[in-house]
Amino acid sequence: MASMMTSSTLELAPERVLRNLSTPVLVEHALSRGEGVLASNGTLSVTTGARTGRSPNDKYLEDSPEVTANIWWGKVNQKLTPAAFDELEKLARAYMSKKKQVYQFDGFVGADTTHRLSVRTYTEQAWHSLFVKTLFIEPTKDELAGFDPDWTIINCGKRKLTKAEAKRVGSNPETGICIAQSLSRRLVLIFGTEYAGEMKKSMFYAMNYDMPEVGVFPMHCSANVDMKDDSNVALFFGLSGTGKTTLSADPQRALIGDDEHGWSSTGVFNFEGGCYAKCINLTKEGEPQIWDAIKFGSVLENVLLDPDMRTPNYDSNAITDNTRVTYPVDFIPGARIPSVGKHPKNVIFLTADAFGVLPPVSKLTREQAMYYFINGYTSKLAGTEAGVKEPQPNFSPCFGGPFLPRPPRVYADMLAERIDKHGANVWLVNTGWSGGPYGVGARFKLKYTRAMVTAILDGSLAKAKFENDPVFGLAIPSEVPGSDVPKDVLQPRNTWKDKGGYDEKAKDLAKRFRENDGKFEMPEKVRAAGPRG
Repeated sequence: MASMMTSSTLELAPERVLRNLSTPVLVEHALSRGEGVLASNGTLSVTTGARTGRSPNDKYLEDSPEVTANIWWGKVNQKLTPAAFDELEKLARAYMSKKKQVYQFDGFVGADTTHRLSVRTYTEQAWHSLFVKTLFIEPTKDELAGFDPDWTIINCGKRKLTKAEAKRVGSNPETGICIAQSLSRRLVLIFGTEYAGEMKKSMFYAMNYDMPEVGVFPMHCSANVDMKDDSNVALFFGLSGTGKTTLSADPQRALIGDDEHGWSSTGVFNFEGGCYAKCINLTKEGEPQIWDAIKFGSVLENVLLDPDMRTPNYDSNAITDNTRVTYPVDFIPGARIPSVGKHPKNVIFLTADAFGVLPPVSKLTREQAMYYFINGYTSKLAGTEAGVKEPQPNFSPCFGGPFLPRPPRVYADMLAERIDKHGANVWLVNTGWSGGPYGVGARFKLKYTRAMVTAILDGSLAKAKFENDPVFGLAIPSEVPGSDVPKDVLQPRNTWKDKGGYDEKAKDLAKRFRENDGKFEMPEKVRAAGPRG
């Protein structure tokens, strides 16, 4: 149901509001307005200004009476007063009212029609409208005719807040950036950043709040299903850059979605209608499905183009390490449309361990699954957030901490309930460093990680012999059946020349886990499943 507290429409003359334009028209508008150029592969290539990643320190939530008791307040969920939100809404509406043209896109979040939200997005840039057209789910003509939005996004990305305005509302006066969200008004206001991912993630945040109330577990994960076995569904949890998109794009499996899903009483479903893939160092040989999906209708963000031929240089990080491409999910051959699947048989947690001490693959018990999920250890990778220049060890609850309005225990309990009910195997896969920490070792070879994932999904790895790691207590397989993965790679200590250095780093990471788990409420059996060192 649409919010009654805030109008979902801008009060503009109808001819000034361009609603749900087609892809060719949006591309034409973007080109004519100088918002981007057409790359040699037919994609619209754009830049996002000073911010080439999300700005989590500039994200705020209205502290309204209706939701305040349910919120995990703190660094992730920074409070904004209702009066401040009122002022920001007035600024946004006033700014948009001066625009000759405003782009409106009406769409849905949630491929399961019984569990979806409708969202209306207003943008001043044509390419932003193409972005949400790609990432959200397009309505049919009949749905569009009777469209009534649950949520509204007003994107004033080119309009920075003045220092005086920022001080009045309580945001950072030095950046001029403010992403303000109200769960009670169902409204998102964006100032000072052109990074389009803020729109996508604001609706993921909305789903993370709404879905638990209707018995749906919202997840920061990708999902796919075996093309020959409809019951063989897999989930891949992980933060940006850990491999969700890469590993779920498998020629032998149908893609359900690459980033955000719900797990309901009937199975899993994609929240989105498109994919948002990192493309730094992208090659046709390494990731053929993603490579082929980059064509007309896609949007390239911050990818350097050859000045003469306009060919994308995926190896360049001249603009940012966080180069991106967005494309409709059906650009992936054989993708599951509608994007729904049965209950998963395997759940995979992806971590990029910058310390280089976690095994590349390990099988988790139920308690370990809850422990490693609620801690969400990984590394923030370069470019995904403002100011991140190299991998930084980081704990992100539920592998999606920046997007959680509710306390992490809420989501961990929902995961445990579903593991118990449906008997899914849970795995921890480290796509980070081997042979030493970042700066000494190297990232695991993608072909080895793919082989491990294949063995998980075909059931052969679960039948292997396992040995428990003495520090982390993780069950490590003795081999990866049917693959050329060297056995020595499976035991991380074996890959280090400096064994004493490994022992020190392993104890250091174990200590960090213990320091972090003290922040959360969890059953003692779950806490006991953590590192032993």
